[in-house]
Amino acid sequence: MSGGVDSAVAAARAVEAGHEVTGVHLALSRNPASYRSGARGCCTIEDSNDARRAADVIGIPFYVWDLSDRFHEDVVEDFMDEYAAGRTPNPCLRCNEKIKFAAVLDRALALGFDAVATGHYAQLRTGADGLIEMHRAADHAKDQSYVLGVLDQEQLRHSLFPLGDTDKPAVRREAEARGLLVADKPDSHDICFVADGDNAGWLREKLGDRAPNHGGDIVDVTTGEKVGSHGGTYGFTIGQRRGLRLGVPAADGKPRFVLDIEPVSGTVTVGPRERLAVDHVSGIRPRWCGTVPERVEGTVQLRAHGAEHRAVVEVAGDRVEIDLLDPAEGIAPGQAAVIYDGTRVVGSATISATRPAGVRA
Repeated sequence: MSGGVDSAVAAARAVEAGHEVTGVHLALSRNPASYRSGARGCCTIEDSNDARRAADVIGIPFYVWDLSDRFHEDVVEDFMDEYAAGRTPNPCLRCNEKIKFAAVLDRALALGFDAVATGHYAQLRTGADGLIEMHRAADHAKDQSYVLGVLDQEQLRHSLFPLGDTDKPAVRREAEARGLLVADKPDSHDICFVADGDNAGWLREKLGDRAPNHGGDIVDVTTGEKVGSHGGTYGFTIGQRRGLRLGVPAADGKPRFVLDIEPVSGTVTVGPRERLAVDHVSGIRPRWCGTVPERVEGTVQLRAHGAEHRAVVEVAGDRVEIDLLDPAEGIAPGQAAVIYDGTRVVGSATISATRPAGVRA
């Protein structure tokens, strides 16, 4: 129970479904005051109190589990390392993989519980082969299957998503009807461990002068000329337009976007928007929700709130090659490519490389 409306209603629904439910809030910060607070948080003392009050209203036991060390190692340190290497990670996805459906589920099963229920918007179904399938939520606008694409079959067998068949307005109305004070609490946004939402500033403070990421040139891909300088590659991500502080305007007067980040030399390459388009994505470290496929003709989602792209996916061991029939823009190594067959989540892979649209391998 994060302290928000979704997990509170999910807990209430689990009780109504006849389950014996215990509410658990995760203490993820070594110093709660350093995490996002108020309505925009999800793991602070304030959120813990909101979760406890919701558990009292529902009438279930409530505990706080301290997983701050595990969270710092598996999520926060990973976030810093990825940015230092010039990649763009998704910490929420990593939290689901390493914390909520690994550390929490392992402890829950050891204590005799059968499953972990959360307020994520996704649906579980039993397929014709007896495997548990994860599908997009009924409310596609709220669907969170992308950040759950790292779950394997064993984790899915011990998971419950009670909100998958409804939409957010209905959840808020239900919370109000149940007397839950979090009914009108705004959704959490951004990254929970970046207190002010300034990712670049947070990384600058944490990474400091750590080589090889301190300072470098910003180069225009069309001319090869230096058009600016920066204080660290960790302040950039592929597709970024704002905050580049370029000293030389483009000849055509159009905005430039980050096309490439080279952390060893410190070079950030910028160029016109059309150079952002990619039609092939390579992935590593795949995670499969069920049977490992050899080939999938379906769709992929490449960002948490991104569009679906028609794609042909080829799998060879730990390598995943994705041909995009619909080119995508602003795709960065380190992000996740989540693979779908219709509404069913097949699995995911971490993007390791992309190929510009129209360029043959």
